[in-house]
Amino acid sequence: MVLIKEYRVVLPVSVEEYQVGQLYSVAEASKNETGGGEGIEVLKNEPYEKNGERGQYTHKIYHLKSKVPGFVKLIAPEGALVFHEKAWNAYPYCRTIVTNEYMKDDFMIKIETWHKPDKGEIENVHGLDTETWSSVDVVHINIADGGEVAAGDYKPEEDPSIFHSSKTGRGPLSPHWKKELSPDCPHMCAYKLVTVHFKWWGLQTKVENFIHKQEKRIFTNFHRQLFCWIDKWIGLTMEDIRRMEDETQKELEEMRQKGEVRGTSATDE
Repeated sequence: MVLIKEYRVVLPVSVEEYQVGQLYSVAEASKNETGGGEGIEVLKNEPYEKNGERGQYTHKIYHLKSKVPGFVKLIAPEGALVFHEKAWNAYPYCRTIVTNEYMKDDFMIKIETWHKPDKGEIENVHGLDTETWSSVDVVHINIADGGEVAAGDYKPEEDPSIFHSSKTGRGPLSPHWKKELSPDCPHMCAYKLVTVHFKWWGLQTKVENFIHKQEKRIFTNFHRQLFCWIDKWIGLTMEDIRRMEDETQKELEEMRQKGEVRGTSATDE
């Protein structure tokens, strides 16, 4: 049994702009989540070509330990809270798979994303069969809706309803910004199909629902950051991004070995 949901995140940026903004924001967010022996370790970041698909391949390890809820700590032995994330970024299509060596085939998170120049109106953009698509729950995320942000996650400097971009003139965004968008303003939607598989008697439904709740939280916070950081990344080239990623990889290794645990922790609810 797997639990599948499709999250749709619309932003006032073009598909081309988003490619740079996403990579910039991933690097910055990784630093915010790393320290005190926990966080993100980058093993590989290199071009790939397979079966006619070309893009960038990354392999990261997430060292979590204290960042998981209590009920997971109760069942997970020491050393089990290490997750491997392998991603194939053939933009505008991306595929990410998260696994755990302790759980092996009993745990998997798959995130498949299409980035399209629309406002999230395409049905079944991933081309699922009729039966599977009928079971998928579609979740719309509004980056300007503060009600979707947990109190502990809120930062005024990462609030699209307040932020105004001095470089692009975009923002602040009202709760109904998608309807109010001017015809000349770029926009796009990230269609994120998330498949969660967790096989553990008595905990399967609880954990699968918990993971989806955390994925929605991550997608919401990340895309609010991406838009509010636009003046930092707009105009950067892919060469700039690759150079930044190399620097970030070295920084993360240093940060993980020292300092305090930083960033987002999951709740038990």
